[in-house]
Amino acid sequence: MEESNLVRLIVYGGVVDPAYSRLLMQKTGLPFTDILALDRVQKKLPLPDEMSKHLRLMGLIEGRKPNLHVSASIAEATGKKAEYILTRSLDDKHYEQLLLDYLNKFGRASRHDVDVFLMVKLGDALDEEQKKNRIANLLTKLRRSGKIRNSGSRKVPEWVLAEKDAE
Repeated sequence: MEESNLVRLIVYGGVVDPAYSRLLMQKTGLPFTDILALDRVQKKLPLPDEMSKHLRLMGLIEGRKPNLHVSASIAEATGKKAEYILTRSLDDKHYEQLLLDYLNKFGRASRHDVDVFLMVKLGDALDEEQKKNRIANLLTKLRRSGKIRNSGSRKVPEWVLAEKDAE
């Protein structure tokens, strides 16, 4: 059997996802080195700093190290749009509105309530500690902007809408 049109490539240190790589080659025309790097990103494998800078400049990846993920254009080209939405985090305004809607509906929320509510909403790119920090920053931002206040103690906060002071 003659295979003169085939090229065999052995990549040491990991197995390349052939279907993913083939899709990228067909739909994007990217150089093979970029495709190999994107394959590593989608597998959550470490990427050298210079390669991550290159991919970021090209608009092919998003996120912060070590939580990099492929960009929307790559997710669309490979049919991984749902995974893209799950791995990227939405902007703070989205989470602010979710929390304000929660407080408007239920009147108050402990920190535990806020964590339970928002942890599942934050993108999969963040680990649990990063999600807790993001929630803490969100609560601080809303408090400083005068939208919410803590009606409990510092140790056991009870978050309420700031307009609900009279109640």
